[in-house]
Amino acid sequence: MKINRRNFLKSTIFTSLYFAGFGSPLLGSNKNKKNLIVIMLRGGMDGLCAIPVKNDKRFEKLRSKINLDRTLTLTNDFDLHPALDDFKRLWDKNLAAAVHATSIPYTGRSHFDGQNLMESGGNVPYQIKTGWLGRGMKLANLKGDGLALALPMPLLIRGVPMNDNYYPVKGTIPRAEILDEIKRSYIEHNEELLNDTLEIIKKREFDAYSSRDNFDLALNAGKKLSKPNGPRVAVFEVDGFDTHAAQGATNGAHADCLHEFDNILKGLKQSMNSETFKNSLIVTLTEFGRTIKQNSSNGTEHGYASAVLMAGGLVKKAQVYSDWPGLKRKELFEGRDLNSTIDARSIYASAMSTVFDLDFKRIQKEVFWGEKLENLSDKLFS
Repeated sequence: MKINRRNFLKSTIFTSLYFAGFGSPLLGSNKNKKNLIVIMLRGGMDGLCAIPVKNDKRFEKLRSKINLDRTLTLTNDFDLHPALDDFKRLWDKNLAAAVHATSIPYTGRSHFDGQNLMESGGNVPYQIKTGWLGRGMKLANLKGDGLALALPMPLLIRGVPMNDNYYPVKGTIPRAEILDEIKRSYIEHNEELLNDTLEIIKKREFDAYSSRDNFDLALNAGKKLSKPNGPRVAVFEVDGFDTHAAQGATNGAHADCLHEFDNILKGLKQSMNSETFKNSLIVTLTEFGRTIKQNSSNGTEHGYASAVLMAGGLVKKAQVYSDWPGLKRKELFEGRDLNSTIDARSIYASAMSTVFDLDFKRIQKEVFWGEKLENLSDKLFS
């Protein structure tokens, strides 16, 4: 078909929002301004829960306590978790799609290592100090006037200079005197880069967020992305997908996380003008999927392949694109996980090629070091 850290991950859904803007000349309109939004789903998003395969009796048996009792229909082969109702509304308008049975090339099952690799795009944990998105931005000469609305700067967008990486997500607007004090404390250490960064922060016009709720953040983000001279890249972060116990089904911990993601889509769609959404692409990123079989605590363990959810006007059509490997024991990775048949980096390289107007082979060579990736641009994006 073409179709310990653990407790931290489970205890809260801590959301950070990042923007990266560019130092290119101001555009007279949004007509040629294309935006890329990456939503990092930390903890290991269960692609088999978000987009369950239909009519697989073995799968249903292995998840007898966490099977969904209600789904939204996508295709003849796949359904959708009911928490993703705004995703479904976009799907019905050919503005959302998914890639299933995909993962970064990492099988070690460590959150720390996996999240480092999902952001760096590398093969060896902690070897690369920049992110694939930052390197792609630099390759496209899209640098300067960057804004990250939280600390620290995510690895994902490191690699392009002069991104501002401070914003008080709890609503406290930084006072100039506090920033001056921070700056003075570093002068004796000759931290010129930090001084330059603080100068950028002091010049920013900070919006007073009423909360750090994903929906509120997305509303603000959509307005900024809609400005002709506004940011062109946004990165969100949703934690809590590490559901080892009480994962839930239609409702529960994993459903709550999916709802957080769905709220981001809702806020962006509501606050972007039609031209901006038409020229935007939203993609998800997670470190790995989860086991096909539930555990004794009605949760799932760290797995391998998951799914990438996509939305926006640059999505080619509503589809679940997959080289589906099957869920029989012999078809599973190590006899326990959905196997990955598509390198997720192919999706991200294709997304950057589409949004940044860069040749795919150039991204493949200079951002991903010549890794064997498939150009999916024509299959997934428009």
